[in-house]
Amino acid sequence: MVVFVELVGIGPVPATALGAFGGAVTNFTMNRTFTYRAASIAMRRQVWKFALVSGASLGLNTLGMYLLHGVAGMQYLLARVIASVIVSNGWNYPMLRFFVFSNPSARA
Repeated sequence: MVVFVELVGIGPVPATALGAFGGAVTNFTMNRTFTYRAASIAMRRQVWKFALVSGASLGLNTLGMYLLHGVAGMQYLLARVIASVIVSNGWNYPMLRFFVFSNPSARA
């Protein structure tokens, strides 16, 4: 996001969406392989769930940037950190852990 804002000249709100997309690809790969060790589960099943969760996350982060930076006038890096921490802890972690990368057969 910072590269898009500082070097490319894109506004902070759309830069948040662009940065989130790049982060989503990295996030899926790292979580599937290392964090949740869920590579044995069919990727197709995980991808569509991840896309839903990431799409909602993108929307929540972009909304947070709009409200904190666009409406409240907060400095964009601080707004990004606050929005990101809230969305990561309140939405991303629980949904990735218990919805996307959960292994129903392991619980049975």
